[in-house]
Amino acid sequence: MKKLSLVSFLVICLVVVSVSAHATGMRKEFRDFEISAVDDIFMNKKIQQVWTISYASNELPVTVVKRKTLEGVEYVVHSKYFDVSYASTAEGFGAKEVRNSWRNVSKKISHAVLSADELKRQQIITPNGVDDEKALGLIASYLPMLVNDNYTHLLN
Repeated sequence: MKKLSLVSFLVICLVVVSVSAHATGMRKEFRDFEISAVDDIFMNKKIQQVWTISYASNELPVTVVKRKTLEGVEYVVHSKYFDVSYASTAEGFGAKEVRNSWRNVSKKISHAVLSADELKRQQIITPNGVDDEKALGLIASYLPMLVNDNYTHLLN
C-alpha cells in the first residue's frame, strides 16, 4: 500500500511540475532564433561588436551591443520597448539593469515589459566566463523568459 501511495504522489508531483513549467515560461515559440552580425556600423572604443537576434522573420529583431567595461564585457540588448544588459564579469554571466547612459527606452517602460523577478533569477546564469558565441546563445535563450507574459508578442 505504501508503494502505491508513493507512486501516486510521484505522478501527481510530475503533473504539477510539468503544468507549472508550461505556465512559467517554457515557450516553444522562442526556441528558434537567428543571430546575425551587423556590419557597416560606426563603432567607437567602447562598442566592440553589434548583432541582431530575430525570433520571427516578420518582426523587428532585438539588437545586442557588446561594450567593454572595467568589470568585463556587457552585452546590451535594445528593443523598441525595453533595454537590458547581460554582463560577463569575474563573477560569471548574467542579466542586470542597463546603465542609464546606454538606455534607449525609458526606465518606466522597460520595467513594465521586463519581469523584475526573472531579472533577479538571471543575475548569474553561469559562473563561468563566456565567449561571444556562448553569450549570444544564452541571451537568445533566456531573453524571452525575461519578458513579462503580457508582452511576449513584442519578440515575435
